[in-house]
Amino acid sequence: MNEDIQFILDDTKEQMEKCLSHLEAELVKVRAGKASPTMLESILVDYYGSKTPLNQVASINTADARTLVIQPWEKATLTPIEKAIMAANLGLNPQNDGVLIRILVPALTEERRKDLVKKAKSEAENAKVSIRTIRKEANEELKKLLKNNVPEDEIKESEVKVQQLTDGFVVKCDKHLEIKEKEIMTV
Repeated sequence: MNEDIQFILDDTKEQMEKCLSHLEAELVKVRAGKASPTMLESILVDYYGSKTPLNQVASINTADARTLVIQPWEKATLTPIEKAIMAANLGLNPQNDGVLIRILVPALTEERRKDLVKKAKSEAENAKVSIRTIRKEANEELKKLLKNNVPEDEIKESEVKVQQLTDGFVVKCDKHLEIKEKEIMTV
């Protein structure tokens, strides 16, 4: 096989894997009714004048299925952490007891579950669109190789391989969505 074709195929697979990883990261952020430290991953705390990720100024643990416990490494960061959580607008109410912060994660209503499923579906669809865009770009690159005297049958074979990659990654996106949907809808 032509090394240009192999490079395009390898690059395409790598880009599609990145799309899948991004989808996994986005789905983790969609809360499924039980407390998880990843729910707070996107929160930035004002730490001595600079925005710092919460997990770099405190440890975040789950006390039980509905409670998050945040233990700051410095007592002075309790209030900034509390403010950052409220400002993040996640629908969570931090309770500061002077030593640590507890967050009771409310149970999800049926309506809220449906909204979260919609959000998860939207993330999965975005990933699939990205994967199809990568397929289109790869096929365009393969067509350019015709000008470099690469046999047309090799290019056709490679386009089939790109399509197989695309189909495989779309199925993986659907599987991730299915798992997340089940997790969200489980009461």
